[in-house]
Amino acid sequence: MTLSLADMGFDDFFVAQLPPDGSASPWRISEIHRDRLTGLSPQGTRSLTTPTGQETGAFAVGDWVLASPAGQVEALLARKSLLHRRAAGTDARRQLIAANCDTLFITTSCNADFSPARLERFLVLAHESNCRPVILLTKADLVADPDRWLSRARTLDAHAACLAVDARDPGDLARVAEHCRRGQTAALVGSSGVGKTTLTNGLCARRDPTAPIRESDGRGRHVTTSRALRAMTNGGWIIDTPGIRALRLEQAQGGIARLFADIEQLARQCRFADCRHDREPGCALRAAVAAGKLAPGRLERWRKLSAQEARNTATLARAGRRH
Repeated sequence: MTLSLADMGFDDFFVAQLPPDGSASPWRISEIHRDRLTGLSPQGTRSLTTPTGQETGAFAVGDWVLASPAGQVEALLARKSLLHRRAAGTDARRQLIAANCDTLFITTSCNADFSPARLERFLVLAHESNCRPVILLTKADLVADPDRWLSRARTLDAHAACLAVDARDPGDLARVAEHCRRGQTAALVGSSGVGKTTLTNGLCARRDPTAPIRESDGRGRHVTTSRALRAMTNGGWIIDTPGIRALRLEQAQGGIARLFADIEQLARQCRFADCRHDREPGCALRAAVAAGKLAPGRLERWRKLSAQEARNTATLARAGRRH
């Protein structure tokens, strides 16, 4: 079946960016390599080269670019959404995860991998990037009471859909696919061993290899080592990503404010504008905890996440000034 640009997600937002002369054609980036890009179009797949002096790291899987007939990228089209994080370790650079996504599938499993703090980071990422968050609780077939895990997930974000799934069950895969329909794109994130590759295989009718997890802690080995845009059998698109356990956010204050809107609203009722919500008198947040209206763990995670986001953003800003 021949795909159209619309089938690949090229909507009016991108059509408006096309040059009037039509000298370059649109391609969607499906893979990124050290010295080249792989692009998709209705004509098929081809290798693309970046402009002189521009590294491939400036592009994200899911980007739309304009390329010459010779395969030279001439322009990067403005993005509808961008998922990014601060690079791991001591690296102060920004790492692009995926672009032009409509949905973020946040994947965890019904075992020791379930971490409210890590899930909240991914939820912040979704809200900051203007993506619909969907929490996928995998390995639901291996637990006696998946509803218990669903209940825990639903307390984290009233805006997020939550599904408990068996990644090999066709019915469960159909429920997941409903959140990424024809012409739409989803990114799949989560730590290693939670079943991302199994989900991608089921949604895309692929047979990529998977790896077992350790029973002691529910952790797995990295199977997916690079990002790739895959066609789903229902006409949607999915970007599978390598396992992420430590998501370092930056420039995500808007996402934090939306996820923790209840806390942010309460904080404005504190007696002092610079209240640190520690021991200051008249702290509305500590009063809410004492009254049983705010879970102390949720308050602590908000404080920690806000502080870390501020530090990471400041570090990246200093690094940018040096360059």
